[in-house]
Amino acid sequence: MALLQTDPGTVAAAARRVMARCDELARVTAADDGIERVYLSPEHARVNRLAAQWMREIGMTTRTDAAGNQVGRLERSTASGTPDPDAPALVIGSHLDTVPDAGRYDGIVGVLMGLEVVRMLREPAPDQAGWRSPLPFALEVVAFSDEEGTRFGKALLGSSAVAGTWDPQWWSLTDADGVSLREAFVEFGLDPGRVAEAARRPEELVGYLEAHIEQGPELDERGESLAVVSSIASARRFQLVVEGEARHAGGTPYDRRRDALLGASEAALAVERLCRAEHHMIGTVGRLETYPGAVNVVPGEAHLSLDLRGELDGERDRVWGAIERELDAIMGRRGLRWHAREVHSAPAVFCAPLLQDVVREGIVSTLDRGVDDPATIFSRAGHDAMAIGSVTDVGMLFLRNPDGISHHPDEAVSAGDVAYGTRALAESVLQLAADRA
Repeated sequence: MALLQTDPGTVAAAARRVMARCDELARVTAADDGIERVYLSPEHARVNRLAAQWMREIGMTTRTDAAGNQVGRLERSTASGTPDPDAPALVIGSHLDTVPDAGRYDGIVGVLMGLEVVRMLREPAPDQAGWRSPLPFALEVVAFSDEEGTRFGKALLGSSAVAGTWDPQWWSLTDADGVSLREAFVEFGLDPGRVAEAARRPEELVGYLEAHIEQGPELDERGESLAVVSSIASARRFQLVVEGEARHAGGTPYDRRRDALLGASEAALAVERLCRAEHHMIGTVGRLETYPGAVNVVPGEAHLSLDLRGELDGERDRVWGAIERELDAIMGRRGLRWHAREVHSAPAVFCAPLLQDVVREGIVSTLDRGVDDPATIFSRAGHDAMAIGSVTDVGMLFLRNPDGISHHPDEAVSAGDVAYGTRALAESVLQLAADRA
């Protein structure tokens, strides 16, 4: 049963506002010919200020936390009508940072939809002096600051700080200009010694909801607008090095070559073959560099990346074992050596059954009467919910992304689907409130 009491015109206006603000944020970029916003940059500061302005416009109090995340909060009222700062919060969030040459909706649309949900659900305080949450919990919207990991090579920095899983070893990470994460914190106006203050305790939180474009084509192929997310992929990332011998390209016959590039290329093809044979397993070689890199020199060394994702941790690890054995065989045949360094590991995160249920009810409220079976999709892409899942229950809602393209300027979502998604997200919050009443 639908609980949201608002007219279609209000929802349509909310969607138009989301789309216009996505366009506005797209103009905050460090690149001359595309969208690029990275952690602890001037662009990060600018979008935080915009988000804070929009939060205050709908009655939220705002703060930038100790990791640079922008947080807005709408307090719950007590029985006497006074704000209750100790009330646990339902957090709605996503991220405002981007990859290089990004689209304008990945992460961003989820933050802006969260603000529209607050706008729809807030109620004036009894004394008419402000706004309060009419729900049995406070509402927070968080614009996370570094989901992509573009600048320092480590994803989920902002949400990891909120989850209390910040690793002190990260302070030595450096960007392409040699600036360390610690130095960037100080330059941004943050105190590295206080980053732990961003952490939230489980008792402070009711749960976490995130709306996000699907970064794949399943909804588009199904002809549906919205989906419940069941889980987020487990992931492991590696830097692989293949060692051969650099020799003169003209003077070295094939039987004497130890060509690191050919070994790395065969390895990349083996990754594709082994992963395609598995259910819900994706392996990607996204970077390949050779040394010394001269046109007339047989490559003596090759560096390649491997991004391995699976629905279940055990399946992912089993496939990595198969890849290791295949690389041993390839390099053995070619007289090469290889080694790997793991640079990222994240377990699969499963959305809480209750939050899956309320998201499903929210989606059903947008469907034609009698239709009650929205899509349920496993997310192959990573999200801030992965980090937040270590401190509270998480749930996610996907919006259709035509053709499924993302991390690219052609990334898209329609205003109509944003309207459906915003209504479904608001309905999900109400369904959760009813369950806790």
